[in-house]
Order: sequence, then structure tokens, then C-alpha cells
Amino acid sequence: MTFCATANCVLYEGATPVFADVTADTLNLDPHEVSRKVSSRTKALIAVDYAGHPADLTALRDLAAERGLVLIEDACHALGAEHMGKRVGGISDMTVFSFHPVKHLTTGEGGMVTTDDVKLAETLRRFRNHGISSDARQRQAGGQWFYEMVLLGFNYRLTDIACALGISQLKKLEANLARRRAIAARYTRAFRELSALITPAVREGMEPAWHLYPIRLRLESLSAGRSEIFRALRAENLGVNVHYVPVHQHPYYRERFSYQGGEYPVAEDAYERLISLPMFPAMTEQDVNDVIAAVSKVVTFFSR
Repeated sequence: MTFCATANCVLYEGATPVFADVTADTLNLDPHEVSRKVSSRTKALIAVDYAGHPADLTALRDLAAERGLVLIEDACHALGAEHMGKRVGGISDMTVFSFHPVKHLTTGEGGMVTTDDVKLAETLRRFRNHGISSDARQRQAGGQWFYEMVLLGFNYRLTDIACALGISQLKKLEANLARRRAIAARYTRAFRELSALITPAVREGMEPAWHLYPIRLRLESLSAGRSEIFRALRAENLGVNVHYVPVHQHPYYRERFSYQGGEYPVAEDAYERLISLPMFPAMTEQDVNDVIAAVSKVVTFFSR
């Protein structure tokens, strides 16, 4: 239950992505399902912090340590989220953040990887710079010209201009997080009485960053499917969306790995019910009221 980039990076390296199902409450990776899929060929675990709610990092770290695996956290939704009192970015072996325009902090495009492992950090710096063992500043400081390519890397350098844009937004991050959390709390309170909706779960000890606010429809309580309700919400002038088509259901993955559907029932069932509501810190109180009113109107109309 993620954007396809989470899995595509595995293919770029010539490896095979092995999927595991998600838990029904948070739609994050289910550690029990992961343990069933790990084999002698497994090198790493990649866990997504779906919608900004941290994955079960304690269980996944224990599993990774037990099997000698690297834990990579896809925290592209979760900048500022907290897991048991600790912010994501300092928990997993590597944590990946996105600075896409709709994220909590943007550089226009690009992202960041955090790690406290010196060897991983060195490899990451080389990987982003054509696999070269030193950068221009290091050579200039040392009065040297010589450099070597020691691995097959890429031109993944974030520009200085983009970095300046991102750094300038850091002072806004806490206020943006607070506003997202306030909007999420308003939504959750308002939709508590709508029995045909499932609001996002928050596990004890977790503080989500609320990149998304995904509701799920109890379709058995409604006279219309997700598509009709989606169109009705758009007709109410709400910028709703759906996150995500499960990766294994995309044509490329179906054709390459022969997925037929039914392999990951929790993710597949969630997809049929999901609708993401507007969630961004510039929303006014009237914007939030409008979303609540429109959702309540549409869901009530279609309720059995």
C-alpha cells in the first residue's frame, strides 16, 4: 500500500521486490506477514509510514536484527512523525524522506536519506555522485585533483538552490505539523457519528505527521460504490483522491510477476474503500468545515 517508487527502487538494483500484506488498522506493513516472506535471499526490509503514521518499527527492527537484514524506512509521508517518543529518521538503519511539492517540506523535487551508520553514509554519498570516492569540496580542501569511481552510482545530487529552498522552510515545519494534526483531529471528531466511514487509526505511542487523511467506506452500509461516492465528492468541489492502487495491481507488476489479484487481501480490500480527503496546512477553518459538510452530506445520502 504505497506509491510504486517504493518497489521500483528494488528493480533498479536488479533485485526482486517481495511484497507482504498490511495491517487492517493503519495499512502499514504487517510484521507477521513479513516474517512469513523472509527467506535466505532477503537482504533488506522496506517499511512505509503510510499517510504519515509510523510503521511498527519496533517489531520490524527486531525481525531485521534477528535475520541480519537492513531496515529501510520509507518516511516520505512522515517527516516530523514520532514513534514511541522518538522522531522518525533516527530509528531505522536508513530513513528516506521526500521533498516533493505536496510534502511537509519541499525543494521542488528530490529527497533525503538519514542514517547513523558511517559506512552506509559513505556509500550513500558516493551513490548519489556517480560512485566517485570524493566530492569537489573535499578535493579542493585537500589541494588534490585526483578522484576515483569505486561503484556504479548515479547523478542524484540535490542542487544547492533546491537545498536552500528546503532549509528556508524548516522554520515552518513545526507550525505545519501542528496545523495538520489539528485538521486531522477535527475530521476524526466530525466523522465519528458516520457509521459508514472508517477514520484513520492511531496506535498508542504514535504521533502521525498526517500527510494524508484517508477514510475508508463501509460499502456494505452504502447504496453506492467508491467510484460513485468519489464523483459525488468531486461534484461538491472537494479535491479528493485515492492513495493507493496497491503496487502489485499495476500492469507492469502484474505482467512481470504474474500477480492475479487476491495475494494481499487486506491491501486489496482497503483499496476498494479508500478516499483521501484534503489535507494541507494552508486550509482555513472554513475549508475544513466545507470538507466536513460535504462528506457528511454525500455519505448520509448514500447510507442504507
